[in-house]
Amino acid sequence: MSADGGGAKRISFGSGKYGTPVWSPRGDLVAFTKIDGSSFFIGVMRPDGSGERLLTRDFLVEGPTWAPNGRVLMYFRQSPSDSRGHGGSPHLYSIDLTGSNQREVTTPQDASDPAWSPLLR
Repeated sequence: MSADGGGAKRISFGSGKYGTPVWSPRGDLVAFTKIDGSSFFIGVMRPDGSGERLLTRDFLVEGPTWAPNGRVLMYFRQSPSDSRGHGGSPHLYSIDLTGSNQREVTTPQDASDPAWSPLLR
């Protein structure tokens, strides 16, 4: 879409539902959350909708946010609770654009909806 919000154009045509789109700092990719069947995914695609890559999948993964360098995403992950209602706590994770370097970001308590600060100089 244009800067004034007009001329919006759909770019996601894969199966499932797409949400929470976030532009990369360089403007070359859009990160998103995808729900397909009973799974959630964090993925990226080019602004024209091509090159969709799903980086991680789990019971619940949401809220992608870009590192200032445009090479890492942070998001939150929540596992299902057990039959007694235990578990299900959200935790922060980071993942690089290859999807192979996924790490939990340790926080003192449960955490969700991450956001990076601007690049400090």
